[in-house]
Amino acid sequence: MNGQLDHTYGVHNLDEVDSPALLVFPDKVAANIDRALELTATANGHCLQPHIKTVKNPDVARMAIERGITRFKCSTVSEGELLGSVGAERVLLSYQLSRVKAKRWRELRALYPDTEFASLIDNADSARMASGLFADDPLPVYVDINPGMDRTGIPPDRAPALIELMLQLPGLELRGFHLYDGHIRNPQDAERERQAKAALAEVDSLRRSAGENMSTNLEIIVAGSPNFPFYVGHENVWVSPGTFFLWDAGYGDAFPEWGFQPAALVLTRVLSVIDGEKLCFDMGSKAISPDKAQPRMTFPDLPDFEVVGQWEEHLVVRVPSTEGISVGDPYLAVPAHVCTTVNLYQEMLPVVDGRVKGSWAVVARDRRIGV
Repeated sequence: MNGQLDHTYGVHNLDEVDSPALLVFPDKVAANIDRALELTATANGHCLQPHIKTVKNPDVARMAIERGITRFKCSTVSEGELLGSVGAERVLLSYQLSRVKAKRWRELRALYPDTEFASLIDNADSARMASGLFADDPLPVYVDINPGMDRTGIPPDRAPALIELMLQLPGLELRGFHLYDGHIRNPQDAERERQAKAALAEVDSLRRSAGENMSTNLEIIVAGSPNFPFYVGHENVWVSPGTFFLWDAGYGDAFPEWGFQPAALVLTRVLSVIDGEKLCFDMGSKAISPDKAQPRMTFPDLPDFEVVGQWEEHLVVRVPSTEGISVGDPYLAVPAHVCTTVNLYQEMLPVVDGRVKGSWAVVARDRRIGV
């Protein structure tokens, strides 16, 4: 993400927009969706099941659906509710259910009966709990496999016993397997691809074994943004990146080969010209995600900046010279981590034909919408 943004990011009415604000460029979002579909093209169409956690927004979800994307992943019940409200056909919650969340998930299924809502399972107790709650209306479920991320999921060698139990329990409809490969981050594409395909092969072996006595063609849902193209073309395998919708400086620097563009930028202004080489911006940790090491952003129009300090409402940077810079001057910043930056804002402001027009609500920022 080094270098200046091109002219297509120009905004002509910034004097009408207070800062900090999160600007979204719908044409870039559309181009990113089209690029993701290009990268996931198969003989049957595509294998893209994107994660909605990055955008949490119905406008983007509708853009995806209009382009033929029918399946999604989500991280919260609110995100699932958003997807039900826009008519998604299939939604997978990338968690296994606690009892209280299972009750909300059950309500959501009743509210949007035309959407299939599924979840994950990685242990026998959760399987038994879900079996009891969904005995009258079986829940589609995926076995969550731990491929080495060590966050959730059952180790592959313990999965057969769990699968055997799940097939015996009422209320569960086994659909396949889920694995998240976020630990595979080698900077060399060839090595990442080798590790990714090894992880997939192990789960595919489980799938073949489990499917021997089933009439259902079991699926595998896999991957985040760094590796998803490596899995394309494998039978009944779906990939679920999410960051691609908006992209960010972190993935842009690490994986430029995927060809996505930043589509959500933070508008910030100079609060103070401290001296000949230091500036203060209104972009503290409440305006851009603080979960990454500094720099947590890039300034395309300040390529040689250095972060001096960041607080709740303030960001101080050092530049070669502050000459010609005034208090109130606007700048655009590309977040290092856009997913958690979006979660800081109630709305994204779309830029259309070079002007900020309207508002896109970050609906699923709330942990509860209706259910």
